[in-house]
Amino acid sequence: MLKETAKRLFKTDVPFAIAMWDFSWLERRWPGGGYDNWDKALNELVERGYNAVRIDAYPHLVSKDLKREWTLNPVWTTQDWGASEETTVCLKDTLRTFLRCAREHNIMVGLSTWFRQDKGHAEMEIRTPETHAEIWIKTLDYIKEIGELDNILYVDFCNEWPLLDWAPFLGERFTFCDEKSISWMKRATDELKKHYPDIPVTFSCVGNSRTLLDMDVSYLDFLEPHIWMPTVSGFYKKIGYNYERFDDTGYENLVMNGEKEYLSNKEYYEKCLVDGIQLLAEWSHKSGKPLVTTECWAIVDYKDMPGLSWDWVIELNSLGVETAVPKACWAGMATSNFCGPQFKGMWSRIEWHKEMTGMIKKK
Repeated sequence: MLKETAKRLFKTDVPFAIAMWDFSWLERRWPGGGYDNWDKALNELVERGYNAVRIDAYPHLVSKDLKREWTLNPVWTTQDWGASEETTVCLKDTLRTFLRCAREHNIMVGLSTWFRQDKGHAEMEIRTPETHAEIWIKTLDYIKEIGELDNILYVDFCNEWPLLDWAPFLGERFTFCDEKSISWMKRATDELKKHYPDIPVTFSCVGNSRTLLDMDVSYLDFLEPHIWMPTVSGFYKKIGYNYERFDDTGYENLVMNGEKEYLSNKEYYEKCLVDGIQLLAEWSHKSGKPLVTTECWAIVDYKDMPGLSWDWVIELNSLGVETAVPKACWAGMATSNFCGPQFKGMWSRIEWHKEMTGMIKKK
């Protein structure tokens, strides 16, 4: 049943191996940023066995003014996703060129958005589920106009809904399973489906609560849960990492305590990850919806930095893939959060990527 649904949605009976290139594909275009040459980056992605990529399509900017140059505020200075300082982007030629390049490399494209904040805060103009749908409808209209719609894998209405970090227009905190969240998602997906009934849609989320099992997800074509060992184990609290965005305290604590804490209680942390994956598989089977996971497994935040080894991160990511694949409910999955050329310590492990993507894509 799940395999049949996934095949109908994504037009393939083989799970896809997907990399998250978020807003980095557009904002890290300086020499050495990893995405200054899309042809090279996509070639390397294919070499590692991936056949799909998830990007920020900036729908609120595309729909408002495709030709305009937008000045974006930095999300953070600590992380290597996107630009760590103010940057300027224009979507008209860049989105078209990237989508065309992805097609040429036989890479399907999943569309999402982190609602990147510009100087004028265009994202705050989203006031209803219908306006949320409208920006995506206009974005898909443009993609259809340039002839790239048939290479679009799906639309994720909002990254990690309903976190205010990525959906600040909501103005109040609630959870994925709350009635307000469900009502918004239903109305938004219903509106988009009037125009694009054949595009698979979802809202990605973070969560590993059994509350998910009783949630109405009938309006979503598939589920896009993000899961990492720290979010199901208390690991970050133990080592003193608090998602700091503009100072190095969290990373300093990660250097001092991260790998050491993991190795000192390895069986516990591995069990937490395995149990979390099992819960997501239960959610899939109970709801009848296939899973796609594009952010996952080892750790949420990481980068190349003195004192940070990739070995234990690779080990946990391997465990995640090896645990999830046999569940047979993932239509697509990533190997980590860090499958991009800016993360050199992981990107350089070509044979590891091939092993993982081969496992994911095996019938």
